[in-house]
Amino acid sequence: MRDQHAPHMQFFDPRTGGEPFLCTTIPTHEGVWEPARTNCFTVYQITAGTGRVAVDDTCHPFGPRTLLFAVPYQYLRFTSEQPLIGHRIAFHANFLCIETFHAESGCSGRLFNDPLGIPVLPLEEQVHAEIAELFARIAAEYHSRGLAYEEATLAYLKLLLIVATRAKAEREETCDSTMKYRHPVLMRLSALIEDHYQDWHAPAEYADALHMTAKTLGRLVREQLGTTLTDIIRRRILIHAKWELLHTLKPVKAIAGELGYTDELYFSRMFRKATGVSPTDFRDFETAIRGGSNLSMTSGRPSMPL
Repeated sequence: MRDQHAPHMQFFDPRTGGEPFLCTTIPTHEGVWEPARTNCFTVYQITAGTGRVAVDDTCHPFGPRTLLFAVPYQYLRFTSEQPLIGHRIAFHANFLCIETFHAESGCSGRLFNDPLGIPVLPLEEQVHAEIAELFARIAAEYHSRGLAYEEATLAYLKLLLIVATRAKAEREETCDSTMKYRHPVLMRLSALIEDHYQDWHAPAEYADALHMTAKTLGRLVREQLGTTLTDIIRRRILIHAKWELLHTLKPVKAIAGELGYTDELYFSRMFRKATGVSPTDFRDFETAIRGGSNLSMTSGRPSMPL
């Protein structure tokens, strides 16, 4: 049974002829658009249109010349005031393993899988032009299917992620209040979450450690990041849970236990609400389409940038 948030799902599955890489245009209409929930990493390039996008339980404004980064199984909902114009690319780990590519580019910690990160990246005009050119080259390779098009597409995709990573890093260094977390309290909060997400699930525990009230910390998180501390903690827990489900054979109950949940059913409901599938279905499906190769990777407590 899928999550009620997701009206439809469109998962990559090579057993049914699916492709691990897709390049499509964004539907050009205004109003509400809910993309199919997918098991791929997705990059949205918005060249025209304004509005807000709900990413799980968080909502962010966007405008023209914007990139949006979504992780597998994530729920998105666009509400636009004008017709959207742009493209999206979706790629599964079978096409490009973000965990491996992170070592080369650092893109995972900045573009994907940062619990305190903002997934919307406004672009300066020059960077937007460079990104637009890379999207155009990717689309041309994808649709022409010329000689070695997969290798060319992969090369352009890697370059796109590197350019985006640099753009986000540069924007963060400007201390723009709309980007990432530059408030010193949030920097300390990030470290606390990394140290304690397995046993501290309540916002009040982090507020106490920071010598603040839960209300004050919650307001700061909302103002700076557009989300709640509860959602941030949940994101970090999910990063760990997905890693363990993908790369180990630990029972779901054991994974729930190491994340501080004594009730396996409660953990499973939380996981299903966030991903649209149960922990067991997530593991079985992804292991099957990856041919079990994911289980050969080193397991253990995953660091934040996965």
